[in-house]
Amino acid sequence: MSSSGTPSTTVSGQLPLDTTEDVRERGAGVARQVAVLPVGSFEQHGPFLPLATDTLVACAIAREVAAAYPVHLLPPVTISCSHEHAAWPGTVSISSVTLHAVVRDIADSLLRSGVDTLVLVNGHGGNYVLGNVVQESVGSGTRMALFPAMEDWDSARERAGVQTSLLSDMHAGEIETSILLHDRPECVKAGYETSDFVADDRRHLLTLGMSGYTESGVIGRPSLASAEKGKELLAALTDSFGAYFSLVTSKTLPGEGGTPRDAPVVDRPH
Repeated sequence: MSSSGTPSTTVSGQLPLDTTEDVRERGAGVARQVAVLPVGSFEQHGPFLPLATDTLVACAIAREVAAAYPVHLLPPVTISCSHEHAAWPGTVSISSVTLHAVVRDIADSLLRSGVDTLVLVNGHGGNYVLGNVVQESVGSGTRMALFPAMEDWDSARERAGVQTSLLSDMHAGEIETSILLHDRPECVKAGYETSDFVADDRRHLLTLGMSGYTESGVIGRPSLASAEKGKELLAALTDSFGAYFSLVTSKTLPGEGGTPRDAPVVDRPH
């Protein structure tokens, strides 16, 4: 059960096991049904984290959210915009146009079945286009939000005692390694304890890709990671989601006849 008393989604691995009746029951009597879509990637994360790290992280966040709030948990989008990691074997990408179309099609399909609100839980910072999808949804008939924002990661870092700044903790660092040490410890290989590498000046990242800044694929301090930090990061993000849930389920939004001035600004996630 979620904290609201509605049935929460049962999950096997990364896949929700809802039946159609589970979805019907969860949506009964609510003014606005909310779906949560984890968006990950399939890209290198150094020698000690799996290619699916961003998907595993997004799914962990979304699963905790679905356990705490009356939302429909969707299966993840597992391949996205990872072109900056193309120099490493195993990385697979789709274009931003394709990702935009996939998410928009999912939102349209949900709307036809009565689910008019979609929150994207993004696990990959290179998915810039997700911000455009949400931006373009204003006035479209579907409410959308992008979670977590930078501010949510900042507050989660502080609560969990993460030592690395968001600037330095860019890829396969303290945050991602901590979340997997807590949620999927079997996926973390030996070596993270000695893989720290910092490259804070990455102004040409979009031009050069990650290989212009790191040989190992790591930018961050994974040696500082712990399962306890991962647990607290997920708990903090779950709490932060409450503001998003209140916003997207409110009676009116800007452009719909209301202007809640205290609505949180959704920024590009880590």
